[in-house]
Amino acid sequence: MEQLIPLIHGSSFYEFAVLLILAAIVGGLGMALRQPLIIGFIVVGILVGPSAMGIVQSGDEIALLAKLGIAILLFIVGLKLDLKLIRSLGSVAAIIGLVQISLTVALGAGLSMLLGFSIETAFLIGVSLAFSSTIIIIKILSDKREIDSIHGRIALGVLIVQDLAVVVSMIVLAAFSSAGADAGDAPPNLWGAFGQIAIYVTFLLIGLTLFMRFAALKVVSFIAKNTELLLCFAIAWAVMLAALCDVMGLSKELGGLLAGISLASTPFRESIISRLASLRDFLLLFFFISLGTQLDLTILGGVVVPALILSGFVLLFKPLIIITLCGLLGYRKRTSFLAGLSLAQISEFSLIFAAMAFSAGFLTQEVLGLITLVGVITIIVSTYLISLSQTLYHWLENGLDIFEKEEACKEQEEDTSKIKKNYDIILFGLGRYGRAMAQEFIENGKKILAVDFNPEEVRRWRLKGYDAMYGDANDPEFFHALPLKKAHWVISALPQHNTGLTHEDPRLIIVQALKDAKFKGNVAVACHHQESVEYFGSLGVTQVFLPFQDAAKQAVKLVGDTKKARS
Repeated sequence: MEQLIPLIHGSSFYEFAVLLILAAIVGGLGMALRQPLIIGFIVVGILVGPSAMGIVQSGDEIALLAKLGIAILLFIVGLKLDLKLIRSLGSVAAIIGLVQISLTVALGAGLSMLLGFSIETAFLIGVSLAFSSTIIIIKILSDKREIDSIHGRIALGVLIVQDLAVVVSMIVLAAFSSAGADAGDAPPNLWGAFGQIAIYVTFLLIGLTLFMRFAALKVVSFIAKNTELLLCFAIAWAVMLAALCDVMGLSKELGGLLAGISLASTPFRESIISRLASLRDFLLLFFFISLGTQLDLTILGGVVVPALILSGFVLLFKPLIIITLCGLLGYRKRTSFLAGLSLAQISEFSLIFAAMAFSAGFLTQEVLGLITLVGVITIIVSTYLISLSQTLYHWLENGLDIFEKEEACKEQEEDTSKIKKNYDIILFGLGRYGRAMAQEFIENGKKILAVDFNPEEVRRWRLKGYDAMYGDANDPEFFHALPLKKAHWVISALPQHNTGLTHEDPRLIIVQALKDAKFKGNVAVACHHQESVEYFGSLGVTQVFLPFQDAAKQAVKLVGDTKKARS
């Protein structure tokens, strides 16, 4: 390898080739170990950095690509932050998010001071610990089909609050940095800097508001006629506003975010997001590699103990804050626990914030390494914790009673007194298959109670004049609220999930819960594989539906009937 390094240093193209090859190899290993790619890319940065193999010499080129990646990342975040969504943000998410951020910053800063850091450094460490990873949480909850569950919606609401808070943090950090740079060695005039920033932000927001009101739709509609030009325009718009904000003394990150928000109300935002997502992921590779190259392994040895202590705080006390707040607001212990566990890591934005603070001279390389190490530890551990969330809940269920109020829970949105006591069929799942099945039963005169964990589906079903109830099939306690005594059938039309050691099958929970409730009627479940028929039959299930096979048989029958009619 030592003989190859001079050859690699001979061309930045060779360096980038080695970086990409290592990123692909390490990323593949990380995927096999079920780890986020962020961790693998930071490891690649450490490997090619000066404290290991010393391959990277093109630091300026990598830094440029990293800045482009951050600008596009925040541009996409801005595209997704629809102003209507922000205005309709529930008070629950706002309360939990703001209190969680405040407590985490305060407790994290206090703990950092006990570890020997100065007040200013401890405060910045506390801010870095306050945010959770939007990318990782959304990815894992989507894979587990929990993104629309109550705890998933709480987690997403808190993440939106955190995303807004991190933007404010970046603005404040930029103001401090600008004040310090203008003052030189003199004490920074923070009030003057904030005043100047406020003027710039006011003019910028007025300009963007006028653009959004009168020009955004016309401009994007014209450019969208050519998809290649739309991609070029989106990148140019993000980079232009990022550069403009940088000139104003704000941050490039804020410019990218505002660029996205300015186009979020156009009908082309999903098209822009889909085209930029791959480019964003590719460019962010260089940000995390750049972060890894800045880590000196000799320095990291001195921050291992503080990193472990701060990681323990993030993994234990941060979820505890969320669980306590959810319990005080009336949520059940299961919802509170799963929501809290989802947020038990620090964010990619925490690393970006720390990198900004390091560039501005507010943090040393040692502290940057500490925060990055905390990020690596918490992201790795929380990935497994979230995957094993159901199992962990069953282990800790009894001890979580102190976090649950005795009165009615908030997530029981419907008034259960309005639910009748006499139904022919209780149907779980209002997806496409479940809705079609329920509609057929209703047309055949059956009394149906539909159950779904998506509040929007429940609301839509009720607007049609039918009975529906919010409920989570993964929660055995929920079955006590169901009118089971006179029901003839309980049917699961829930979609097939990727089940295994880390994912519980809701169909099995339904079957077991009905046995525990001594349900005397019939049970039916939907499956996708013929092998499941015998398995569920052995569990006492009366009927197993095979939607694809049944649809195929019906299609063949219809074709046969049509042929007979023509003859």
